[in-house]
Amino acid sequence: MSENKDPQVAEHGKSVEGVKFVYDFTEGNKDLKDLLGGKGANLAEMTNLGLPVPPGFTITTEACKVYLESGEEPAALRDEVSAHLEALEARMGKKLGQTDDPLLVSVRSGAKFSMPGMMDTVLNIGLSDKSVQGLAKQAGDERFAWDSYRRLIQMFGKTVLGVDGELFEDALDKAKETKKVTVDTELAAADLKKLVATFKKIVKKETGRDFPQDPREQMDLAIRAVFDSWNGDRAKLYRRQERIPHDLGTAVNVCSMVFGNLGPDSGTGVAFTRDPASGHQGVYGDYLQNAQGEDVVAGIRNTVPLADLERIDKKSYDQLMQIMETLENHYKDLCDIEFTIERGRLWMLQTRVGKRTAGAAFRIATQLVDQGLIDEAEALQRVTGAQLAQLMFPRFDESAKVEQVARGIAASPGAAVGKAVFDSYTAVKWSRSGEKVILIRRETNPDDLDGMIAAEGILTSRGGKTSHAAVVARGMGKTCVCGAEELEVDTKRRRMTVPGGHVVEEGDVISIDGSTGKVYLGEVPVVPSPVVEYFEGRMHAGAEDAGELVEAVHRIMAFADRKRRLRVRANADNAEDALRARRFGAQGIGLCRTEHMFLGDRRELVERLILADTEAEREESLKELLPLQKQDFVELFEAMDGLPVTIRLLDPPLHEFLPDITELSVRVALAESRQEPHENELRLLQAVHRLHEQNPMLGLRGVRLGLVIPGLFTMQVRAIAEAAAERKGAKGDPRAEIMIPLVGTVQELEIVREEADKVIAEVQEATGTDLKLAIGTMIELPRAALTAGQIAEAAEFFSFGTNDLTQTVWGFSRDDVEASFFTAYLEKGIFGVSPFETIDKDGVGSLVKLAAQAGRQTRPDLKLGVCGEHGGDPESVHFFHEVGLDYVSCSPFRIPVARLEAGRAAVQAEGSDHR
Repeated sequence: MSENKDPQVAEHGKSVEGVKFVYDFTEGNKDLKDLLGGKGANLAEMTNLGLPVPPGFTITTEACKVYLESGEEPAALRDEVSAHLEALEARMGKKLGQTDDPLLVSVRSGAKFSMPGMMDTVLNIGLSDKSVQGLAKQAGDERFAWDSYRRLIQMFGKTVLGVDGELFEDALDKAKETKKVTVDTELAAADLKKLVATFKKIVKKETGRDFPQDPREQMDLAIRAVFDSWNGDRAKLYRRQERIPHDLGTAVNVCSMVFGNLGPDSGTGVAFTRDPASGHQGVYGDYLQNAQGEDVVAGIRNTVPLADLERIDKKSYDQLMQIMETLENHYKDLCDIEFTIERGRLWMLQTRVGKRTAGAAFRIATQLVDQGLIDEAEALQRVTGAQLAQLMFPRFDESAKVEQVARGIAASPGAAVGKAVFDSYTAVKWSRSGEKVILIRRETNPDDLDGMIAAEGILTSRGGKTSHAAVVARGMGKTCVCGAEELEVDTKRRRMTVPGGHVVEEGDVISIDGSTGKVYLGEVPVVPSPVVEYFEGRMHAGAEDAGELVEAVHRIMAFADRKRRLRVRANADNAEDALRARRFGAQGIGLCRTEHMFLGDRRELVERLILADTEAEREESLKELLPLQKQDFVELFEAMDGLPVTIRLLDPPLHEFLPDITELSVRVALAESRQEPHENELRLLQAVHRLHEQNPMLGLRGVRLGLVIPGLFTMQVRAIAEAAAERKGAKGDPRAEIMIPLVGTVQELEIVREEADKVIAEVQEATGTDLKLAIGTMIELPRAALTAGQIAEAAEFFSFGTNDLTQTVWGFSRDDVEASFFTAYLEKGIFGVSPFETIDKDGVGSLVKLAAQAGRQTRPDLKLGVCGEHGGDPESVHFFHEVGLDYVSCSPFRIPVARLEAGRAAVQAEGSDHR
């Protein structure tokens, strides 16, 4: 086999020695996805396994990259394609597009990562006005030949020449209306011949040129169109949604045609080795007789279940079952397969590791362990934190009174409620206005991707588990019900008629259950998922009602917990949240925000503190706040007994505890006009003006408050120390850690620490209790990260506040920029994902890494954690593992996700070490 492990990038117009741009299917293998794309690599793998794959060749992603960079194919590409085409023609015993017995080929995209329906495919290349006659004669079926020709012109016109696809669809519908038939298979050869003439006229009118008759020109233009489709709008949108890099390029697969539209003994289908919705073993898929190419996944004609193939063509069915078993054992995973039967002969057109729902992913992973195909470490790599998060979504309350109006195919699970919309534009528009919507279509196509992303769920009246809607929804983790045939969807009138004649107009609320396929009128109440109940301890693995899913989650989580090095803490500010976090597996509190304790009934005390004119008044306010703060911490230490609790001293600007300046000004003005007493309001207004800042997030907050407001931080430290002493006296095990926020220089920390140490010593002496309270800081300013070595001299731990660190590194105000220009930045590809969602490794991440290394250089036993919400983001957790942090901290409901990803990160690191 010829290999191209490290291909050079060719310069346009130059032949680069050693670069190979085209591979025969016999030359590749499944490990060359970077070069051959997923489709080409797997076609090569199936060829190597001796499975029935039509002969063909793959143009590499490297050729695509050269084309995208220069606008022209590499100089050597045409000659390589010619050589491989000649070899293919010799193997098949016929030439591309010859008039008597033409060789026809398909040209299909194939990127490294599956992007279903997002890029272009053209079938039946090589047909022309002359060769269609030869195909009819060779096949002995004139209707088949003209049907293949009209398909070529339709696909080529839309994908290669840029003709509006609706023009072809309208002409096809008109032909069926004229013939008084409902499906295209009922059109006769003469009808299709007329349709070809109509399609050619459409091409001529829309492009100013005739449909190309030269078969090589057809192939070359199709190859270029596939390259171009990599940068098509829908492909770019899909890559952003799925976080697929934009610089990979696509391979192009040129494959000799086999025909599923040769009559009732032919057909095309899609099969799964296990149910992609549930993970259960069995016969899953769709089959369509007398059909070609995209007919199955397009949902235009309703398919039959794959199991029916046993009755239709038992020989092909038995062979397919054997091949499916071979592929699953070979890939050791759920396989998604496309096949065609040509007059009783089975051909394999594609296989790939299939997309699946979150529940199926966990079930399949544990099933494969039990079958001995993979080990626990590999099972952990087969699931993700994002999938676990999906399993924690609520489900519909089965006890609620509901009005079920239809039932379709359960394509992608979840409980989705929203207003009915009938096109992508409306779905996006309403969603951006804050509305929850359900996108309803007869069937979806790649142009609906915007709306599918915006919607809570997708409902179609056509198609099955292998339709476009189902495959894309599963990939996005979006609730989907397909093939609800009882529903009459009228997209032009923006309405849907349900059995019994009731009409659902656009804007009416409906509910869809992607786990059962049920469709309901109105809003159905939801209840917690069984996975959440398991994490909260209300459902136990091994119990009769636990179910396969809970058992699978339990097994994988147990392994993740055994493997992970990162500990997982919670962001929690009260005992209730702390107890919930502990049930979810938290190993302590990584961030207790004390400012949340100053709201509600205590706001008046804070106002008095801010308004204090004398030291005595300030001391009195602090004295009243002290016991309240102490009780907060007593409750926290009790809830988290034996586990660390990191308490951040007051952080936000003081003006946040005062009334809104506009509202207060109005109150003062009204009181003055009515000559009513308003001394307190006036003092408040003066204080608000005094504390008003143009940019408060960069103003008087954090450690600066502790230095400017005497006694504020010492009151909080005393409350923590006294609470810890009280808990210890009650035979508890409080493990408090005091965190100083917004430190930018070691001198700030030294001053606050000196005061804190003094207060802790006083409490120890007064209570006779030995208190070991660690004192550390948040690293949330670039200067703190850059001087971390100095700061570590006064800090026993660092906790990276990545929310603020992201703001200060980027110069972003999160509350403003996400609503103003982040959407444009994501659409333009400046961001692959918001830096507030997943850590910016190159910028913010570099500072985290730098600070971690510098801090430990000064203090080798320095404890390192992160307490921004990045701590619960799957991709960020892997980064924090690599950097060497000790723990991550996140909101309670993200704790299981962080635990899982911490385990996956450890296993991945082990795998890298072994390599």
